[in-house]
Amino acid sequence: MKKGFALFTLIAILSVGTFTVFAQDSIVTEETVEVVTEDVTTEETNSEETVVEEETFHQIIKQKFMEGGPEFMGIVLLCLILGLALAIERIIYLNMSTTNSTKLLTEVEGAINNGGVDAAKEVCRNTRGPVASIFYQGLDRSSEGIDQVEKSIVAYGSVQMGLLEKGLSWISLFIALAPMLGFMGTVIGMIGAFDSIEAAGDISPSLVAGGIKVALLTTVFGLIVAMILQVFYNYLVAKVDSIVNDMEDASIKLVDILVNNK
Repeated sequence: MKKGFALFTLIAILSVGTFTVFAQDSIVTEETVEVVTEDVTTEETNSEETVVEEETFHQIIKQKFMEGGPEFMGIVLLCLILGLALAIERIIYLNMSTTNSTKLLTEVEGAINNGGVDAAKEVCRNTRGPVASIFYQGLDRSSEGIDQVEKSIVAYGSVQMGLLEKGLSWISLFIALAPMLGFMGTVIGMIGAFDSIEAAGDISPSLVAGGIKVALLTTVFGLIVAMILQVFYNYLVAKVDSIVNDMEDASIKLVDILVNNK
């Protein structure tokens, strides 16, 4: 079976935006100074509102990321990048492993009727995917009897299932690790906030609010990373289940074909 080469894609989620504000100088007489001043004030206010409105989502994420601190936020971001890279690699592999089993069964049955088992093995050899690989192993044991064909299909099917599920455990690890790191960052941030209160000797609302805000940002980012990776993980699990069901159904039909052409 031909193996798909993994293409690891790094997701750039932090970008820097640039805003430019143009000012225009005006020469006016003393009689219109107050009017011009009001117009300039209005233009500056509108310009500031425009700048606020033009803030992109990436810039907001970057700002919150920096406020949360690079220590734990960087680790959470690393979990996201590695998890997405593994998910993309698995998506490519599973899509390349998908085979039209109905068409393959028709070609194998026709090859057996016209050229025998060797012709059917050649068809499987030229078809990629786990179904074709299982067919090849079963056809290769066809001379030893149907029992050996069934044992070969079951054994090699387990191998192919392991290849399909490869890497899913790591994605599951990152799903669990990201919020845990976020909670750890929150706890450490809260400890730092209480240390600041103890050092100041007084409970300042701004001091407490700032410390709690920084602490909770790590939890928010950890939960976001876990939710993103969970969507990919569920898709991959569903894709694997679909391929495995197709493998089992096609294998049963292959045994029936060999029994009928014995």
